[in-house]
Amino acid sequence: MSQFELFQKRRFLPLFATQFLGALNDNLFKNAVLVIVVSQVVSLSGNSTDFVTNLAVGLFILPYLLFSTTAGQLADNFDKAMLIRRIKAAEIVIMVVACFSLYTLHLPVMLTVLFLLGLQSTFFGPLKYAIIPQHLRAEELLAGNAQVGMGTFVSILMGTLLGGWLIALPNGRFMLGAAIVTVAVIGWLCSREIPTAPPTAATTAAITWNPLRDTATNFALARENRTVFYCILCISWFWLFGGCFLTQVPNFAVAVLHGDPQLISLLLAAFIVGVACGCLLCTRLSGHRVEPGIVPLGAIGLSLFSLDTYLTSLSYQQNTAFIGKISPLQFVELWDGLHILLDLGCVGLFGGFFIVPLYAMIQGRTDSGQRARVIAANNICNAVFMISGSLLGIACLTLLGWTIPEFFLVLSLLNALFLAWIFYQVPEFRVRFLLMVAGHVTSFRARRSK
Repeated sequence: MSQFELFQKRRFLPLFATQFLGALNDNLFKNAVLVIVVSQVVSLSGNSTDFVTNLAVGLFILPYLLFSTTAGQLADNFDKAMLIRRIKAAEIVIMVVACFSLYTLHLPVMLTVLFLLGLQSTFFGPLKYAIIPQHLRAEELLAGNAQVGMGTFVSILMGTLLGGWLIALPNGRFMLGAAIVTVAVIGWLCSREIPTAPPTAATTAAITWNPLRDTATNFALARENRTVFYCILCISWFWLFGGCFLTQVPNFAVAVLHGDPQLISLLLAAFIVGVACGCLLCTRLSGHRVEPGIVPLGAIGLSLFSLDTYLTSLSYQQNTAFIGKISPLQFVELWDGLHILLDLGCVGLFGGFFIVPLYAMIQGRTDSGQRARVIAANNICNAVFMISGSLLGIACLTLLGWTIPEFFLVLSLLNALFLAWIFYQVPEFRVRFLLMVAGHVTSFRARRSK
């Protein structure tokens, strides 16, 4: 069965549309706010641009640390489709408040909306990944995760580009306000078509409200299966790695590549399109089954192409030292420029290979009555790793004074070391990788001999 046939199924398409539109709305508003902060609000409020920008990102991540445990308990104890519909209804209210903040340019309200959007995403995340194995068959699990991963990164790209573009138009604030409310309403309508997903009979845990104790409990559930726990660490590492890359792209494009601002969008698009393509190709490469052997392949690609980004950046800087601002068209006409673009696309591509099987393995190897709480533990771990990535960037680029290409080199080496340790701890990854490579080599030789 083609993985795209899932789009013909009611048990998948409404969920895909709901999560796609939700991620699109988050990024539409978040990136518009960042543009407003840089260009308008800061001058009115007297706040530091860097402080407000980092505060905005931090407020979006903070709910993952505070409320993921509660989100996991709710998802395991109530009908997941019903909870999704209520969350999407709340999104409409949040976006109406967002419209007010855009109209008045009221910074505290904008930041409050970002916190509420992060809170909504916190409660939606465990539901999204816990409902997939409840509606899809085991052989469809990898394809479903691939489609959801692809949709998430495409929506991030669309939101990033459209949010910044709309807010720059003469009536952009009003157009953006209308867009986010419309997207929220359509998302709620899509959520109404999601089939019911009641809790399993095994789910009897009472809901508690002690975040520290509940977080410890969720991590204890995750550690019951050694492979699941290390999958969580791998996923969180990917968000640290990818977050470090995406955060540096704007400054990399302008300060290192001598590009004009339009080049930023081109580089971001290459990375995110690469991830989306990797998610889709993962299903085909694995033979439409959950294949742990693809994870080391993705890890190798992440290190190799981030290393190549560093090396090519050095060559690019030498060859363009006396050239002024470079447009996107001029950039792709340069061999080193095209090389960097391909490198970023391949970093994203192998990131897709890396991330999709990990989510499918967590879903397939976790008890259905505990799945959402384990995913909630994963979300907390993701948030901690993303914050750690920000601190790593500050340490390397600000305190140590390294260049962005040197930071990419550090990420490449850290990725190789961290994931080598993971694969040592879980032999299944490296054994399946070697078997997968041997199988493809044997198949290739068989075709050559005919």
